[in-house]
Amino acid sequence: STFVTLEIPQNNSVMLGNLAGSKIGVWCAHGEGRFSLPYDEKAYHVIAKYEYDGYPANPNGSPHRIAGLCSADGRHLSMMPHPERSIFPWQCGYYPEASRDDHQVTPWMQAFRNAYEWIAKQQ
Repeated sequence: STFVTLEIPQNNSVMLGNLAGSKIGVWCAHGEGRFSLPYDEKAYHVIAKYEYDGYPANPNGSPHRIAGLCSADGRHLSMMPHPERSIFPWQCGYYPEASRDDHQVTPWMQAFRNAYEWIAKQQ
């Protein structure tokens, strides 16, 4: 288990689209498994990248630092780290002290809120 930083690039993911441009800390809790991608990065819908290429910041050596992908329509998400384990500031390996008093939840909560709101609109 390690705490890493993810960069959220421009993307069309239901969950992470409006977090584009963010750098957010998140827990990784796995020792094996990684994306094995046969095509160039442009062939995929990347929703998250590890901040650095090498270990330990990219714990499993995923190509192009990719930590998450989504389907072309943004509805399906595949992600290696665990944002559900990084919802509250006290869960984080690091959270800016200046923000601790202002934030009851981390920016990851917005991703789950986005999913809820998308589902609510489908009914």
